[in-house]
Amino acid sequence: MSAPATTGNSPLPWLLLLLSVTTGLVDAISVLGLGKVFTANMTGNVVFLGFAAAGTPGFLVMPAVTALATFLAGALIAGRVGRTLAGRPMRHWLLAAALFETSLFWIAAMVAAGFDVGTQAPASGLYTIIALTGFAMGFRNATVRQLKVPDLTTTVLTLTLTGLAADSSLAGGANTNAPRRIASVAAIFLGAVIGAVMVMQSGLVLPLVVVGALVLAGTAVCALHPVAAAPAAA
Repeated sequence: MSAPATTGNSPLPWLLLLLSVTTGLVDAISVLGLGKVFTANMTGNVVFLGFAAAGTPGFLVMPAVTALATFLAGALIAGRVGRTLAGRPMRHWLLAAALFETSLFWIAAMVAAGFDVGTQAPASGLYTIIALTGFAMGFRNATVRQLKVPDLTTTVLTLTLTGLAADSSLAGGANTNAPRRIASVAAIFLGAVIGAVMVMQSGLVLPLVVVGALVLAGTAVCALHPVAAAPAAA
């Protein structure tokens, strides 16, 4: 599946930049509030899992495994949803994905109300929040992947930064998509800063609520645009 249009007046790049901000928020929530685990950045979890397997103090196997497993499950479901909605107006697909993702973040916020960040207790709350946010981000990543908007994955910046340097004028390139690549990096950085402040000052409930609200509001605005009425292509 691919987006009907991602150039000109399409709101999709702006939506994906907003989602990139929420990625920074989610990683702040997970790393600062749930211990050494990522629920948006799976590369970090594979590395942490390697540390845990080697018996490195402070790193646990189960949080990383939980995040990886639920992320994959979310991506699997999103792949099926995307194929099911192929040919329907893009706004139907986007809104369905946003409603599902937002519901997971808000359920996680309710669980977080009874979770103590300092003691990481209860354990059931810890793993439930990891599972809900991991599933949501897996669903998000698979959905964004199907949109096929260049240099706006909303989560992974390694290739974005590589392209920024390799395609720069200093490397003899044409600075291809440089503004979009820089904006993507800045968006995740901004989200991480905001998320860190929220987690340190108020815990996990507020940032989880904010993430869900941003996803839903941003997608709703995008869905109002005429381009969102075009059918999604498989």
